[in-house]
Amino acid sequence: MVDVEKLEKICQKIIKLDPKMRSARFINSRGHQVSGGMKKGLLSLEAQKQDEMMFMELALRVRMRHEFDNEFGEVHFSLSYRDKVIVMSFPLTNDDVLLVSCEKETDFDKLAFKVLKIIEPLKKTPMKTF
Repeated sequence: MVDVEKLEKICQKIIKLDPKMRSARFINSRGHQVSGGMKKGLLSLEAQKQDEMMFMELALRVRMRHEFDNEFGEVHFSLSYRDKVIVMSFPLTNDDVLLVSCEKETDFDKLAFKVLKIIEPLKKTPMKTF
């Protein structure tokens, strides 16, 4: 059973890392949001149905990236620098993933490594048992 309360606390800790953070969400391997969400007072740039599609696509992409682990090593995070927002994904055990978004003005290189430090226990322990 997932300890949603602990995951929510982690999401809040991540959102507080930078004032330009928009969201932090844990997505399971099937593409369903388990915990987290948008920063208080902010609205998502997409509709809820689009969120669900994005989460499923992300879960699939995380699984597919394992194909290259032998050649390149394990993925620690991926970053998309878009016109309106920066989106980062952090693969966890069992193909679960942390999805983080922030404003484009964010110092994202330092932010990504701060997030990695926070989620380090989840990289070793499946989200389902955390």
